Amino acid sequence: MSAVAFPEERVMFGPGVPPAVNRHLQNAVAARTRNRYEAERLLWEARAEDPSYLPVYFALYKFYATSKKLVAAERAALLALAEAARRGGFSSDWATLSLPPQSLYDTEAGLFYLFSLKALSFIKLRQGYQSEAADLLFHLQRLDPEDRSGGSVIRALAQSMECSELEEN
Repeated sequence: MSAVAFPEERVMFGPGVPPAVNRHLQNAVAARTRNRYEAERLLWEARAEDPSYLPVYFALYKFYATSKKLVAAERAALLALAEAARRGGFSSDWATLSLPPQSLYDTEAGLFYLFSLKALSFIKLRQGYQSEAADLLFHLQRLDPEDRSGGSVIRALAQSMECSELEEN
C-alpha cells in the first residue's frame, strides 16, 4: 500500500471542509510565500471545487488584501456577499436589506455576510474611498447593532483617518 503525501494542515478553515477544497486551500497556504501566482490559482480552484463553501471567499479577499491587490480583494468580497446572501436566502444589497439582525446572527451565511461587509468597508478605506467606506459602515451598524462582526474597529479606524486628514489641511 502506498502512502499519499498531503501537506500538513496549516490552517483550519472551519468544520466540514470538503476534502478537495481543503487540499487546494492548504496547498495555497503553503505556496503563498514562494509563489503567489500559484497560491492565487489554488484559491480559485478551491472556489471552483465548491462555490458554496464560504471560507474560500474569506481566503480570497484576505489573500488579495494582504497582497495589496485591492481591486481583486473588493471583487472577492463582493462575491462573498453574493454567495452568503444566496445561501441565506436574502438580498445581497446591503443598502436595501431590511432583515432583523437576529436573522443574520442565527445563520452561518448571515454572520459571514456581516464579516464580509466589514471586510469590504476596510478594503474601501485602504483604497482611499472614505465616503464609500462610511456608507458601508453605516449599513453594517444598522444590520449588526450588537457589533458581532467587529465593525466598530473599522469605524474607529475610519474616524481616525478623517481626523488626520483634517489636521493636515
